[in-house]
Amino acid sequence: MKMKKVGIVFNPLVEAAKTKAVELKSYLDGVRVANWVRSSWEVAQHPQDVNGTDLLLSVGGDGTILRAAQAVVAAGVPILGINLGKLGFMTELAAGEALEKLPEVLNGGGWLDERAMLEAQVAGDGKTYNALNDIVVARGAIARIVNIEAVIDGEPFTTYRADGVIVATATGSTGYALAAGGPVLSPQAAEMVLVPILPHLSLSHPLVLPASAAVDLKVNTSNPATLSVDGNINLTLEDGAMVTVKRSKVVARFWRVHSKVSFYRMLAQKLKGNK
Repeated sequence: MKMKKVGIVFNPLVEAAKTKAVELKSYLDGVRVANWVRSSWEVAQHPQDVNGTDLLLSVGGDGTILRAAQAVVAAGVPILGINLGKLGFMTELAAGEALEKLPEVLNGGGWLDERAMLEAQVAGDGKTYNALNDIVVARGAIARIVNIEAVIDGEPFTTYRADGVIVATATGSTGYALAAGGPVLSPQAAEMVLVPILPHLSLSHPLVLPASAAVDLKVNTSNPATLSVDGNINLTLEDGAMVTVKRSKVVARFWRVHSKVSFYRMLAQKLKGNK
């Protein structure tokens, strides 16, 4: 499938990302491919851009991809990540090879990599929030632990006394969940992980849950807590708030051009600090 309309999203805090976005747009203009450009901070405010878009080029790191995903996953637009960040677990191309590979991509060369997502709903809110990496229920600005009652598939599991609780996808298992002591899942896995953050005198072990699981997290706290969706959407939670997390109805789609390589070899390289 040829790409007839391409979006470009860049990290506005990285000058090299802005420069690369300009280069990519110039190339697309030269080959007469319709395109649009937005910073990752503003793309969600312009949903009209996404209509009819065949591919999104994300110029930055994993954080840029997370912001871009919020804007395009519902429309099924695949994302091709160009790495100008530090780790780039989700990115596909190095900055220096982007223009070299772009003609191949525009002609439909490559393959789709689909990733499971999560959705969260706050009782009484009426909205659904999709996450590619993780849903976090945690303490707010005041450094005091919160009590979070966890119910899995309708059955009470435990009450965490902790800084918070992370529910992460397989993609997100290499992020905050990993830093909090959670396991790493293969990126194509449909399972999710439940990981407490700095638990105190409560259950400390992470848990791997099936894709069919529904997790209810009820907050008991004298100070406001926070719901964080991929680190980008942040909502205040009052005492008694209930957050339900389960697998999302939508998936994230990534466009890949490199041949499949061992995830575990790549993981070892990334965790050693090799890009």
